[in-house]
Amino acid sequence: MPISNTAVLAVLTALSLNACVSRNLTQPGIVHTEFLFESASFPSVHASTLIETDSGLIAAWFGGTAEGNNDVGIWLSRQIDGEWTTSVEVATGEQTNGIRYPTWNPVLFASGDDEVSLYYKVGPSPREWWGSVIKSGDDGLNWSSPERLPDGILGPIKNKPVRLSDGTIISSSSTETNSRPSNWRIHFELSADNGENWNIVRPAPVNSDSEIHAIQPSILIHTDGRLQALGRTRSDYVFQTWSDDKGLSWSPVTLTSLPNPSAGTDALTLSDGRHLIVYNHTLDGRSPLNVAVSDDGEKWHAALVLENERGEYSYPAVIQTSDGLVHITYTWRREFIKHVVVNPNELNLTPISSWD
Repeated sequence: MPISNTAVLAVLTALSLNACVSRNLTQPGIVHTEFLFESASFPSVHASTLIETDSGLIAAWFGGTAEGNNDVGIWLSRQIDGEWTTSVEVATGEQTNGIRYPTWNPVLFASGDDEVSLYYKVGPSPREWWGSVIKSGDDGLNWSSPERLPDGILGPIKNKPVRLSDGTIISSSSTETNSRPSNWRIHFELSADNGENWNIVRPAPVNSDSEIHAIQPSILIHTDGRLQALGRTRSDYVFQTWSDDKGLSWSPVTLTSLPNPSAGTDALTLSDGRHLIVYNHTLDGRSPLNVAVSDDGEKWHAALVLENERGEYSYPAVIQTSDGLVHITYTWRREFIKHVVVNPNELNLTPISSWD
């Protein structure tokens, strides 16, 4: 019996994916790599998010025919006994009047009392979207009906919120205007009552000629109590802003030494106090995709090159699980979501200056 073209394509795709998985395992610190799925009903995916629950990991992303199309919904998979479940669509942008808008940038967050919140955006574009949230009390198996966030509150715009030791939740967010070029500005949404009410805090202003257009912050928590936010800019480098008062005020936005090609990043503070960022170490394009580590959030050391071939490898999400391992998911050529597991104690660190 002749082999169909579809079967040949499936075999070639599997071989290609396996080759990409095995290539990453040669670097110190990488424990495991995989794709969350090898085939799906959606041709295009982007903007993954990740969380650990008592039952295992949950990952979500947006998927559809192409970013910004009305059929783009929020898809989710759960890792059960080491295997990822079949992807399911858990949210769409369909409105009560029947109009359907695209969805964007899901963010998973453990909101307390064994409840997981999934924040996401709905709307025709990032300049006109609004925030929504669904919730699960059974580790992502079932989800509530969508709830629109209060006017002016967008929720976490791409990266996970942090919860401080006093219980305060800080959701890192940002806005983009309809002007040309669009004005990008970050802000932080703080809640002292587990998400019932939110207050908006913005970094200290600078002279308009010196303003750095920035979006999509991630928050680091330093051992001395200071907070540092890092993220995406149009100024060739990752931005930073600092808070000395638990997020109630933030310093003016400045640039770090890490390059940024106007692409999303994610970062976290490790359990040993070090800081880790996943980002594209380039001024142009979205390859390579890299991991760097710092003791102080300012001097960074190269740790891993997750991808370095032609194509788009972008919009990472990173968490550290209870066993100390670091889990990273990211967009792989807009076709798949890749998952990389890292042991941060086994990384081979090199000063950034010698890596460039």
